[in-house]
Amino acid sequence: MMAQFNISGTVSEKNANNFLNGATIRLKGKTVASTSENGHFELKNLPAGDYTITASFLGYQSETQIINLQANITLNFKLTPLTFLANEIVVSATRASSNAAATFKNIDKETIAKHNFGQDLPFILDNTPGVVVTSDAGAGVGYTGIRIRGSDATRVNVTLNGIPYNDSESQGTFWVNMPDFASSVDNIQIQRGVGTSTNGAGAFGGSLNIQTTAGESNPYAEINNTYGSFDTWKNTVKVGTGLINDQWSFDGRLSRIKSDGFIDRAASNLKSYFVSGAYHGKTDLLRVNVFSGSEKTYQAWNGIPESRLNGDVARMNAYIARNELNSADAANLLNSNSRTYNSFTYQDQTDNYWQDHYQLLYAKQFNEKFSFNGALHYTAGKGYYEEFKESQKLTNYGLQPVVIDGTTISRTDLIRRRWLDNDFYGFTYAFNYKPSAGWQLTLGGGYNEYKGAHFGQVIYAQYASNGTNDRHYYDNDGFKTDFNTFLKVGYNPTEKLNLFADLQYRRIYYDVLGTDKNIYQLNVKDELNFFNPKIGASYFISTNSNVYASLSVANKEPGRDDYINVNAGTIPKPEKLNNLEAGYRFNGDKLAGGLNLYGMWYKDQLVTTGKINDVGEYFRQNVADSYRIGVEFDATCRLNDQFSVLANASLSRNKIKHFTEFIDDYDNGGQQENTYTNTTISFSPSSILSGELVYNPTKSLALSWQSKHVGGQYLDNTQNNTRKLAAYWVNNARFGYTLNLKGFKNINLALLVNNVLNEKYESNGYTFGYFSGGSLTTENFYFAQSGTNLMLSLNLKF
Repeated sequence: MMAQFNISGTVSEKNANNFLNGATIRLKGKTVASTSENGHFELKNLPAGDYTITASFLGYQSETQIINLQANITLNFKLTPLTFLANEIVVSATRASSNAAATFKNIDKETIAKHNFGQDLPFILDNTPGVVVTSDAGAGVGYTGIRIRGSDATRVNVTLNGIPYNDSESQGTFWVNMPDFASSVDNIQIQRGVGTSTNGAGAFGGSLNIQTTAGESNPYAEINNTYGSFDTWKNTVKVGTGLINDQWSFDGRLSRIKSDGFIDRAASNLKSYFVSGAYHGKTDLLRVNVFSGSEKTYQAWNGIPESRLNGDVARMNAYIARNELNSADAANLLNSNSRTYNSFTYQDQTDNYWQDHYQLLYAKQFNEKFSFNGALHYTAGKGYYEEFKESQKLTNYGLQPVVIDGTTISRTDLIRRRWLDNDFYGFTYAFNYKPSAGWQLTLGGGYNEYKGAHFGQVIYAQYASNGTNDRHYYDNDGFKTDFNTFLKVGYNPTEKLNLFADLQYRRIYYDVLGTDKNIYQLNVKDELNFFNPKIGASYFISTNSNVYASLSVANKEPGRDDYINVNAGTIPKPEKLNNLEAGYRFNGDKLAGGLNLYGMWYKDQLVTTGKINDVGEYFRQNVADSYRIGVEFDATCRLNDQFSVLANASLSRNKIKHFTEFIDDYDNGGQQENTYTNTTISFSPSSILSGELVYNPTKSLALSWQSKHVGGQYLDNTQNNTRKLAAYWVNNARFGYTLNLKGFKNINLALLVNNVLNEKYESNGYTFGYFSGGSLTTENFYFAQSGTNLMLSLNLKF
């Protein structure tokens, strides 16, 4: 019998201690193995002879060894990173590096996949410091939102591969337009505070820097199906070619998500796809991404009146009387479940939107010192929301009164659609230069244009008058240009000290022309120039720990509604933020984490005050001085091979120094004013605590318990305890089991139990008040979140 021998070894990164999990081992040109978590591989029962063995991994230069096998042998491969192919090359210009004097958290592909059961991206990021998430439908599918350090989506900069994603006019981010996008994400960096210079909307609370899939070295196919409470389904199919001839790769994904929602009638029907193709040259990378999303969601954005939430029948009847609800709407209010009530009952009360993205990404490594990466992009979006409106004035829609049998009719029931049809396009760029080991320079920026058509249609009216279905009863166009350029300089005078300076210039032009929803003429024009400097330093106490501090300035333009809803002929002021960050980071074998102190001082922050303009529209006003100061803690501790603990905490004080509230006075006309000092900024909890205990009894089984506390939040800036979201504590459990069967790379079965203890809580809301009948009436509305609910996922990889 011929003797047989074994070849074993590891694959790791050259000049580093990083083992490469999933590296490919080829024997005589044929793939025979992949490395395990510790970079280990083993080839058994090989006859003696000569062998050519190659180890390869995406983003690294392959290494080949030729051996004569006459006994068991150990081979260690050290692969050299190909800088231009590293995942970070596309986003490196807008990201904070590991030693930067910035406050950030990186979330890798494995963590994203572990938390991805079909809920929107904000819910995957829920257990990161200072984050609060909410869902209109109550279960994380449909319209969702995220706040970082109390700052809403309009103050959180989002980029996809360095390309701006925030809506240019509202500056918000609508995750519902990108269903299951997490399935095509490789990693995310969350920067809190101003952060480093980036493209797009100003970062006043944080930034989400998202890197899409970089592909895999081997061909793959994946099918993921999730089913859960409220008849929620997620179906995802992913395929990839791996590297073809070490040069080409193609990846694709097709997804569908459907859910009835926790709230009555808050159903979602979401579809998306993602296609990516790349050429990996010796010194360059060219990638094309095409992805799209479509959504149809039943509207649940009115929330639940406080009287219905509390089951107070007397107050519900009072609400019915003062809001003049018809008999059907009154019955809906009185007979609905307290926590699932939805005021909308018209069957097509839906939001409909389609969005297509095209990205061309290119990176070039000229030499060891000089590289370039840039992108061209185009996004086309179009959609409308439809709603039934009762007893509307015909003149508000440009319609003539109707005369029937001598009676003049000035009001009608109708169905309207409000449309948005927009185009967003531009380019981004970054030149990276490392003249010596101690210096690093990046010159980057971008230019983007936005064109948005806003118009309304009446598609049905009880009394149609002179209208037609395709007629626009209002019509206006928004146009915006956004240019920015930044220079980042890093300098290491010693091995332990890192200094940086980051200087950004940003120029905004915005205009809106046409008629608004109330058929008033719009003529908005504004041009803004911003200078946003940042400086900082990081000092390494040891190879595993450092302290840092930074000072940053940011400026932000007003949003569309801020321009449109003010009094005619006036322009709101831009906002300014001075941000100080200081902290300590450590990274040990079993314990890693950081402690951060921050201060954010705003000038002319735009807030809701209840003030109305000359045509009765509410608008935000600039408040002179406001601030946020706080401390954040984030740590991961590996107790042993089976147990790990993850924890983070955010404690803060968020204040407006002087605030004036305006309340409508229906008895006497006009508005009453109330002045406050040092009130808490709305939706800014003073404490956010999160923890996770992970137990891995075997390599195949993972169990975790997540717990999160969010402190009380005020619905407005008056610090009034009758206008408040109560604090809540929510616990989730996750179970995952992986098995290997012939014909599959692996099979993963996972169960997510949300809100295990059935906490009844509300994560969002709004309020307004008015004087009528000699007394103040306050209307509070809340967005209730689901009690205990389940999601079961089966993932098959081929």
